[in-house]
Amino acid sequence: MRNRGKLSLHIPEPKQRPGDRPDFSDVVVPDAGLVERPRIDAKARDIAPLAYSLIRVLDNEARIVGPWDPKLDAETLRKGLRAMMLTRAYDDRMYRAQRQGKISFYVKSTGEEATSVAVAQALERDDMCFPSYRQQGLLIARGYPMLDMMCQCYSNARDPLKGRQLPIMYSSREYGFFTISGNLGTQYPQAVGWALASAYKGDDRIAASWIGEGATAEGDFHHALTFASVYRAPVLLIVVNNQWAISSFQGIAGGEETTFAAKAIGYGLPGLRVDGNDYLAVYAAAQWAAERARANLGATLIELYTYRAEGHSTSDDPSRYRPSDEWKAWPMGDPIERLKRHLIGVGAWTEKQHDALGEELAALVRETQREAEAIGSLAEGSQKQTMFEDVYKEMPWHLRRQMKEAGR
Repeated sequence: MRNRGKLSLHIPEPKQRPGDRPDFSDVVVPDAGLVERPRIDAKARDIAPLAYSLIRVLDNEARIVGPWDPKLDAETLRKGLRAMMLTRAYDDRMYRAQRQGKISFYVKSTGEEATSVAVAQALERDDMCFPSYRQQGLLIARGYPMLDMMCQCYSNARDPLKGRQLPIMYSSREYGFFTISGNLGTQYPQAVGWALASAYKGDDRIAASWIGEGATAEGDFHHALTFASVYRAPVLLIVVNNQWAISSFQGIAGGEETTFAAKAIGYGLPGLRVDGNDYLAVYAAAQWAAERARANLGATLIELYTYRAEGHSTSDDPSRYRPSDEWKAWPMGDPIERLKRHLIGVGAWTEKQHDALGEELAALVRETQREAEAIGSLAEGSQKQTMFEDVYKEMPWHLRRQMKEAGR
């Protein structure tokens, strides 16, 4: 005889929905400075607890504490602050341009600026980055011309990609920025493959790749970790856990059961879980993983624990699936504000300087936008003539006919 209870299925659900009061009481934020900083040659199995803890450098008073202090000088920190502020000013301006119908699509990185800017500064200038579509801070930190970024968004005559990519899906080999793929999981195996090729050739450049926590549920993620582990690929594999993948919360990808950094353990890789809104902690973790990769000790999986302040993109309305003011309640704050407070606290910055820099950067972005719009915009169809180019070595007859019909 059978006397068994009925089975039930668990379907992860976020704790708050629209109209609810934001509540992050279940988010454990340990004191800064408590996590050990191991040697770069530590065995992954010996440092497994790092995948479950949270690396933090700045405490609640924005002071540096603990062994993960990257010991950066004030000038480097000010450069990091400027790059994050410029990224946010650029985002705000392009978001308004999309809402005005001047560009077709945009993705903001508000609240996540440290996940790109700090890593960019920890890497070498010629290391190759395989970003997702919220890492515009990489290009800004590396000095890529903002006018070219805007012209791609406007798809005008100066668009480096000739109107063949969505806005924000930038690409620049010169600046170590691999073409963004809309299917984000693909960036991981491509980054691992590039890193393996670099090692195979005896080069000295490493790779880094970014995906959101939702993409860890894709097969590409697991394929990449297998190859990275087996062949000790010199690559940083970064998971930006911003709590939301489009309209599904991080529990759908497994975040209820364990951390995303812990996914490294089964592959024999080190996993670091880092406060993604702490510029210094992000820099320190990327620096540690980069040193490990350059020493031929293999890959590191880094979970940057942060929060997506804005919608997934301009096509998304987050108020339909989460409280509208949830970001303001995020317990780890704003990366720009935290770094600003630290610099002021050590006497290397002032509120007056901060306000002046904000105004300067806003003016720079406005002026660059005027220049980009003077060149043209998507609405004017200024790139349609290039649709026939760069596809065939010898253009087939039917395309020649179509090109003629288009007035070429």
